[in-house]
Amino acid sequence: MAHLLMVESWVGSMSRLLPRAIEQGGHEFTFLTRDLHHYLGPAPEGTAHPLLGARNVVTADTNDTGTLLPLAERLHEALGFDGVLTSCDYYLPAAALIAGRLGLPGPAAESVRDACRKDATRRVLAGAGVPGPRFAVHEEWGALARSAQKIGYPLVVKPVDLCAGMYVRRVDDEGQLARAVEALTAFPVNARGQRRDPAVLLEELLDGPEVSVETVSHGGAVHVVGVTDKSIGGSPAFIETGHMFPAALPAPDTEAAGRTAVAAIRALGLTDGVVAHTEIKLTAAGPRVVEVNPRPAGNRITELVHRVTGIDLVASFVAVSLGREPDVSGGRTGLRSAAIGFLVPETSGTLASLDGGGVRGAPGVLDLRLAEPGARVTAAGSNNEYLGHVMTGDAQGFGARDRAEVLLGELRSALVIR
Repeated sequence: MAHLLMVESWVGSMSRLLPRAIEQGGHEFTFLTRDLHHYLGPAPEGTAHPLLGARNVVTADTNDTGTLLPLAERLHEALGFDGVLTSCDYYLPAAALIAGRLGLPGPAAESVRDACRKDATRRVLAGAGVPGPRFAVHEEWGALARSAQKIGYPLVVKPVDLCAGMYVRRVDDEGQLARAVEALTAFPVNARGQRRDPAVLLEELLDGPEVSVETVSHGGAVHVVGVTDKSIGGSPAFIETGHMFPAALPAPDTEAAGRTAVAAIRALGLTDGVVAHTEIKLTAAGPRVVEVNPRPAGNRITELVHRVTGIDLVASFVAVSLGREPDVSGGRTGLRSAAIGFLVPETSGTLASLDGGGVRGAPGVLDLRLAEPGARVTAAGSNNEYLGHVMTGDAQGFGARDRAEVLLGELRSALVIR
């Protein structure tokens, strides 16, 4: 039995999948958090949250690495950890620093930091010749306006240190750029109480469909598990409205996306102890890297992969965090494709009704989760405002995506917000 240190967590599906994967692997974990109340709400299944099944729960300021690292050393002396991990993007660098300090498996802290900083990722990949958009990074408005003119409108404005598409916006002129920068400047602290970097990233707007490449790295080898398609909506925001695994692409496009993702992972030094989710645009000029996330895919993609291939990316994450060979052999599952469609609200208010009865028992439905009437609704500006999802599967081919879209249309017609 191995003992892992988990530093914070997301509160969505991964916050349940990761503790369960640890337990199913015959291991245990100590949970380190700055605010346990963040996790005390019941799990959607109506049971206690799996994070509360930790062998130990330790409260400490996980945002202050100056005190966090010595604390981790003391805990290690008393409890004996075999690995360190987190599912939350904002604590991936801290987890890597702790693993390095304790001499435990994992990627270099510098590599994780560069992957978690969108501006650093751009510089590293550009230096290694990995294709991406033209970009510029500045704090001052004058420099931003000049770089925007040089790159050319339309372009994309991004924070360098947020996730889930927060404050990522398309802008078509200088007025829109000013408003996007102003909105970002007005959000100086993230949801975990960490002060944000004021730098703003400008990127060329890339054409073509977006996909993600799911990989597992261990011992210098990078294994491509597959490619997921992504649908994006909510302009001028970039909100993920659905996914399908595997992506219905010609083989050359799938292979090119995989090669580009591996090149990006190698350039960043993420070749050991990492399950990564690399987002790529398939442009007319070839694949271009959008970003590299050094953790398993969110938004239920890991579940889509598992349902189709039998490969458990979360269990692989646990394995590589312990320095062990991951099982990426997979097997027959009875499904050729699996998809998910997210119910994205376009208006704010209170959820009056959302009847999913006709969808729940429909052919091909694998999972349906919907918000309850009375829930507060916010017009979506990122991936954080969904009102639910429907997940579908197809045993014959790539029909899961179309089935999810049809059922999502039924849910939209039943949605009443007041």
